[in-house]
Amino acid sequence: MSRNSARNVFIAILSLFTIGATLSMGAARAEDVSEDQILKALTPEKKPLTRSLSMGAPAQTDPAATEAEGKFVRSLRNRSTRSLSTGEREQIATIVKDKPKIDLEINFDYNSDRISARSLPSVQALGRALANPELKGSTFIVAGHTDAAGSDTYNQDLSERRADSIKHYLVEKSGIPAADLVTVGYGKTKLKDPANPLAEVNRRVQVVNTENKATASK
Repeated sequence: MSRNSARNVFIAILSLFTIGATLSMGAARAEDVSEDQILKALTPEKKPLTRSLSMGAPAQTDPAATEAEGKFVRSLRNRSTRSLSTGEREQIATIVKDKPKIDLEINFDYNSDRISARSLPSVQALGRALANPELKGSTFIVAGHTDAAGSDTYNQDLSERRADSIKHYLVEKSGIPAADLVTVGYGKTKLKDPANPLAEVNRRVQVVNTENKATASK
């Protein structure tokens, strides 16, 4: 093979590696959740002002139950994570079932509540979304979850610390009012994939919009 031919082969191989590296970087960035995705997930659906003849009767809501829910959510503002009882944590879980929510697979350093460098873009996107006028003023539940490795006590503590870590970052870096963020830890009690208890998908932070903007002024 001539010197020029060898040089051309080397350049071709180098180009392939460069293209491959570029595609890999793009894929990694694509895995990060975007501000728009978070905003869409947490924005309540706008209910029509009127209903057409083809629609069924609107769902009935219990005013007393709605008021009780709002009162409970207001009572959670400015509460510390560790002050929540088991009963209150379960009450929160019931309330958020039908609320706008998103699961963020935020990674932390091993056995730590320190947000990993690769997850910071997702947390920053969350901060921008929560500051958006569409969401600003709502009360958000920030719930920490772990996988099934380790004891109940260990995972409960870790999930609480990680939820607090997210809140601290959003308050300090994104300017979200601390009272708008209610943190709760569930440890390994609410696995997203119970069939695979050690799966990474179980190690997550769930953010829920309670849609109760009135709480911000109370």
